[in-house]
Amino acid sequence: MRILITNDDGINAPGLKIIHAIATQVAGDGGEVWTVAPAFEKSGVAHCINYAHPTMIAQMGDRVFAAEGAPADCVLAGLHDVMADAPPDLILSGVNKGNNSAENTVYSGTIGACMEAALQGVKSIAMSQYFGPANARLANPFEASAAHGAEVVRQLVEHGHWGGDSHALGYHTFYNVNFPPVTAADVKGTKVVAQGRRPSGGFGIEPHLPPNGRKYLWIQGNPQNVDSGPDTDGTVNLDGWVSVTPMRCDLTAHDQLADLKAALA
Repeated sequence: MRILITNDDGINAPGLKIIHAIATQVAGDGGEVWTVAPAFEKSGVAHCINYAHPTMIAQMGDRVFAAEGAPADCVLAGLHDVMADAPPDLILSGVNKGNNSAENTVYSGTIGACMEAALQGVKSIAMSQYFGPANARLANPFEASAAHGAEVVRQLVEHGHWGGDSHALGYHTFYNVNFPPVTAADVKGTKVVAQGRRPSGGFGIEPHLPPNGRKYLWIQGNPQNVDSGPDTDGTVNLDGWVSVTPMRCDLTAHDQLADLKAALA
C-alpha cells in the first residue's frame, strides 16, 4: 500500500512522527509512506488553499517534502506533483496535537486535508489526539494514538464506506478519528458516533493593549473538557473511547430542504 501523510502542525511536529509510524505499520512490507507537510504550523486553517499565491515545495529527505502552504495544498502537491506518477491508496492526516472533535472539526486544517483528499477521490482519515490531565504530561502524550492508531486505520480501510452516492451528489466519505485523553492502557475501545457541539461554542477574542498603544486581538479557545452531546465524538472521547465519525464535504442541511421549498414556493 502507498500512503501519503500530512498534518497541520507542520513538518517538525511530533504528531507527524506518530502518524508516520502508524502509516508504516499499515503499509506493510513492500509498502511506501510519503510525507508532504506544511513547512510551518497551519493549525486552524480548515480547507484553505493557496489559490492566490504559489506554493514552494522542498524535498527534506527520502519521500519527505515540505510545502509552504496549508494542509489541503499539501494534499494537492502530493497527488499532482510528488506522487503524480503513482498516486497513494490512502491519505492520513495528523496526528493532530489536540482534539478535532465537535466544533473544532470545522476549523481544523487536519480535517481540511481529508476534505481535499475526498474531493480528489482518494481515501482519507484524519487523526487527532485529545489532551487532558491523564495524558498531557506523559513521556509520550500521543501514547493512545500510537498504540491504537494502526488498528483503527486497518478497520476503516477494510470496512469503511468510501465511495460517493446519489444522496450526497457523489461526495466521497472520509473519516474523523479522535483518540481519548487517557493512557493507551485505559482506552476502552472504539465507537462510531456523530460530530457533536460543546455548549460553549467556538472561539472567542481577548483584546490586549501593549506598550506601543496598538490594540492586538488574541484568538481564545473555549473549554474542551465538556460533553458535546449524547453519542457524539467529544463526549465519548472524555469517557475513554476512540471516536470514529464518517464525514462528507456536502454542507447541505438536507433535513430542511423540503420545508424551505414549500415555504418559498
